[in-house]
Amino acid sequence: MRIWWLVAAAPLGVLGQSICEPVLAYAPCEIVFDLDAAERKQHPNPYWSVELRAEVRSPRFKTTQVYAFFDGKDKMILRVAGTDPGDWEFRVTSNLPRWNGKIGKFQVTPSDHPGFVVVQNVRHFAYGEIKKPHLWMGDTMYNFATMDSAAFERIVTARAAQKFNHIRGHLLGDGFPAPDRPPYAHFDELDKRVRFLNSKGITADLIIGRDENHLARQFPERAQRERLFRFLAARYSAFDITWQLMQEFEEYADGRALCKELGDYLRKYDPNAHPRTAHTVATAGPLAGDGWLDYITYQSSDEAVNGVERQLFTKPFVNTEFGYENSGAGKSHDHHVDSDEFRRRLWRSSMNGQYPTFGNTGTYGGAKVPFDEKQVESPGAKAMTHWFEFFSKTRYWDMEPYFDVDGGRAMALEGIEYIVYVEKPQGPIEVLTEKHGYDVYWFNPITGEYLKQKEWKGEKFVGQPPTATQDWVLHLSRDGKKEGMLRSYKFEARRVPVQEVESATKLVPFELALPAGDTISASKPPQYEIKLKRQTRATRDMRYLITGEVTSNGQGYRVMGTGPSGTLKIPAGLKKQIPGVLLLRVTALNANGKAYAVDRVFQLVP
Repeated sequence: MRIWWLVAAAPLGVLGQSICEPVLAYAPCEIVFDLDAAERKQHPNPYWSVELRAEVRSPRFKTTQVYAFFDGKDKMILRVAGTDPGDWEFRVTSNLPRWNGKIGKFQVTPSDHPGFVVVQNVRHFAYGEIKKPHLWMGDTMYNFATMDSAAFERIVTARAAQKFNHIRGHLLGDGFPAPDRPPYAHFDELDKRVRFLNSKGITADLIIGRDENHLARQFPERAQRERLFRFLAARYSAFDITWQLMQEFEEYADGRALCKELGDYLRKYDPNAHPRTAHTVATAGPLAGDGWLDYITYQSSDEAVNGVERQLFTKPFVNTEFGYENSGAGKSHDHHVDSDEFRRRLWRSSMNGQYPTFGNTGTYGGAKVPFDEKQVESPGAKAMTHWFEFFSKTRYWDMEPYFDVDGGRAMALEGIEYIVYVEKPQGPIEVLTEKHGYDVYWFNPITGEYLKQKEWKGEKFVGQPPTATQDWVLHLSRDGKKEGMLRSYKFEARRVPVQEVESATKLVPFELALPAGDTISASKPPQYEIKLKRQTRATRDMRYLITGEVTSNGQGYRVMGTGPSGTLKIPAGLKKQIPGVLLLRVTALNANGKAYAVDRVFQLVP
């Protein structure tokens, strides 16, 4: 027991302060501290100068530190999420002498809330309290904080009915009038919208900064950024949220270091430790080892980026932009694709073990395409619903990409169930399985319909899709076994595999033939070529990812190419220190799922 709980002090109730009535578990409790005339005179900008926080103790005697935020008028608000039923107690620490050392309590009553989303089982998500698996399916509404409120509620209501459980968007709106002056009316409205999202069972994925160095330009000083993040964590950590620091971190002047700084602020100020990441041009993988990032985001439909990196990192993967559906509103970028291509990309990214985030060009809030609310019921949204309903019937949280298959891309919990996406049927589908009896289904990802086949038993399944004119999903499932596993509930069915990448020259089946020499020009990027040293069954399908890093600039690696040959791309982040030493790495995945890596060192010159 902490010593301060035994020290006599005036309770807040005696002083006439506002403490929430009994609240349901996971519903925010607000404890309000009025600032009197003298305190307002002493602190003309309480956002910047008032310090008020509380040590909060749960009925289980777990203590966390929660900060208060200024409401823009005359109040400091301590917003707490009581996660356990029972009496919660708190003690205040403040530079306002009138409140320093005061104690209080509030009551939390039971609810059916499953808990906040957390990382679980290495590469997946769960609801934290009950460890129930969480099937992440997101939507994009960049302008959700500022769009017409009635349209916002209509779209969110529709998305909830379509089974979406995440919506991401920009938190700051038009930004601060000054670095130390929040737009309080904006945040009052944002509070209502986050509450509305949560009321529909949707987690708000909050993007704090826009692209093109936005946060660094608007908050150029470290103290300004820390105060911003303390304010945001104090205001939103009691809700169902995740943090996505900024859009396209690579476009920031010192993006990796800034992400670590900001991510560490969230680690410090968010008492509920909501999952953290940063949005990206291609992959947030370069940030994975910096200690603050919980899950990796992608903005890529490239099989090499998505498939290879799955074998390199022990974190969950969320693909936020494998493609946006253009179902009639129009397009402004290459990754704005038609509904059929969107569906195919959805399932391809899923076979690489990624959780999907949707976007429709009419509703995602892009500046270059007019808002078109009627696109909310698009074919792509229906495809997402079918995807969710399909995976809800699987042990998706135990599954990993699977490679003993011909004719499609697969995931499996070996010996329990196998899922094969057949994008372009061209012959029999072959799947090696553990010897058991399996229920066999063909799933139509366009309509959401199942075609049940005869039960099958064996070690090598061979079958044809119902038709050759569209994509199909094969599902081999031991339905009875899965039901029994759920009766004796356990989150993990087996140890999660973590691959060690092979880099011994004699064992790597390929070599980097080009570029020749020991220099690479940033202004005239050279061709590259990867050659197989030997042809085997395992090398019949190779996925290559080419990355480059100038270690002295501290920005981490960048994707420079994919595939066996092409022209190297030199991203801006690699040009910040020229001349410099460039570490070029080729990472490859063979048909059996084995990962290899080859490194070459070059001098990067103008």
